[in-house]
Amino acid sequence: MLEREEYIEQEYFFRILGERLEENLPMQDLFQQVKQEVLATTKLPMAIGFLLAEMKHSGVFAPAMARLKHYFTPFQTYVVREAEEERGRFDMRVAMAVLRAEAGYRAKEPTRQGMFLYQFEVLCRNRLRYDRGLAAIAEDPMYDADWKEWILTVRRQMGVVDFADMLYVRSELYLQDLARRGQAVEHPEKPMLFGAREGKIAWANRRKDPLYLFAALQRQLGYPPAPRLLRRDTTPELVPQLMRRIERLETRIKLLEEDQKGGFDLSQFYENQKRTKLD
Repeated sequence: MLEREEYIEQEYFFRILGERLEENLPMQDLFQQVKQEVLATTKLPMAIGFLLAEMKHSGVFAPAMARLKHYFTPFQTYVVREAEEERGRFDMRVAMAVLRAEAGYRAKEPTRQGMFLYQFEVLCRNRLRYDRGLAAIAEDPMYDADWKEWILTVRRQMGVVDFADMLYVRSELYLQDLARRGQAVEHPEKPMLFGAREGKIAWANRRKDPLYLFAALQRQLGYPPAPRLLRRDTTPELVPQLMRRIERLETRIKLLEEDQKGGFDLSQFYENQKRTKLD
């Protein structure tokens, strides 16, 4: 895990990239600009310089992030790699928003439960590949050996066992339910990774869309939500387009009326063409 100031600068870095991508500026120029803006006492300027060198060479920067494992997590690298995939549908703006929110959460007081559910929701909501995504999540230095084992178990059982059930059986509520039935377990084989409240919410969302489970956990426990790309508001552009179309329709109607009256004269257009040539 990095120091808090590193995550704060990472959040700023990804936020600025996402905002300036809307201006259709070259990514290399954006990296060069942000490199001058971030705090020089952190390691981020050196990391940006390394990413920029890779981008100038190959046009992408996910391979360079993969080589900086001590600074960027495997999940961050995976998100960028999916956004850079030519045949993929994962937008780079969404990727920057995902990384910005993750870095912002790490800069506060993150929990393993909140971080995993955030990362897993990113995979579900954006329809990314679970196999590679969960493998990248398991390599995050934030998770210990027990968490890594469970994440890899989720990876193997994804699509076979309901995710809410997998979360429930690793919660304190599961042990409480066993004790209520007279099947108390003093030393469970696997450690409980979630509390009773998470288990209760998971039990209530069994056999449902996992997005409902994530939304309930965010409402009840304040877990960070995965960002989504907002639709662009085209209303300000709609009025000028309608005005131009109305002008064209008025011109056509006027020409049709003149043709019906037998007074349609093309000389006006000839004169305009002559004036244009003289000009």
